[in-house]
Amino acid sequence: MLAITGCSTTSTDMITVDRAQGSQENISSLSAVINANPNDPEGYNVRGTAYGRAGEFSRALDDFNRAIQLNPQFYQAYANRALVYRNMGKPVDAANDYNRALQINPSYDVAYIGRGNIYRQAGRTNEAFNDFSKAIELDTTDGRAYHNRGLIYQLRGQHAQAIEDFSKAISLSPNSAEPYNGRGISYVALNDDDNAFADFNRAIELNDKLAESWANQALVYERKGDKSRAYRSYSHAVRLDPNYKPAVDGASRTRATS
Repeated sequence: MLAITGCSTTSTDMITVDRAQGSQENISSLSAVINANPNDPEGYNVRGTAYGRAGEFSRALDDFNRAIQLNPQFYQAYANRALVYRNMGKPVDAANDYNRALQINPSYDVAYIGRGNIYRQAGRTNEAFNDFSKAIELDTTDGRAYHNRGLIYQLRGQHAQAIEDFSKAISLSPNSAEPYNGRGISYVALNDDDNAFADFNRAIELNDKLAESWANQALVYERKGDKSRAYRSYSHAVRLDPNYKPAVDGASRTRATS
């Protein structure tokens, strides 16, 4: 069987630039609120989130630090600061903040999901699994908990359980491409190419800028023997991300027959 490309299915826990929330106009209005209420930690927490969305991580950290200084029990600010640390490539600092958030509020699902992602990326999959499961036990409505636990089921070869978790993630986040990619990969592993193909196509409809989706679609074409279409999809994935190895390898395999 052709190699499955989706083990690299990405987590959805990273900060993405949000032009509206991170706009200068929004930040200016939040600054006005802070100037009017300089001792309110919530204002700093909200503006810190906006700075994070704008990619201004140093300013975000300053605001979260101030929020925590004003309210040392502000567990949401610890979790927000942890996410910024994670985006800055500081997983140890991030984990420490998630731990602190959970010491203050042991039922905070966001912190379990965030810490679980740090564990997963560090290869500590059992601890990650436990954190995602804990968030799910807390009745989280955040699809990332199911998506990321599904990735671990997938890694363990438990594809039926993975499909169940990806399906739940899709029901909670129907406009996210990542759970469709994850579920499609488990369908491929179970030789259900029709459902896999439908999921990969849906992922592309939702976000046609993900190299993974195009490479996964190409994989199904290749498994069906349509190497010409496979090559086109692999090549498109390479154009989107020249460093995405499954796409590069797939294009190399299918190039001669295109």
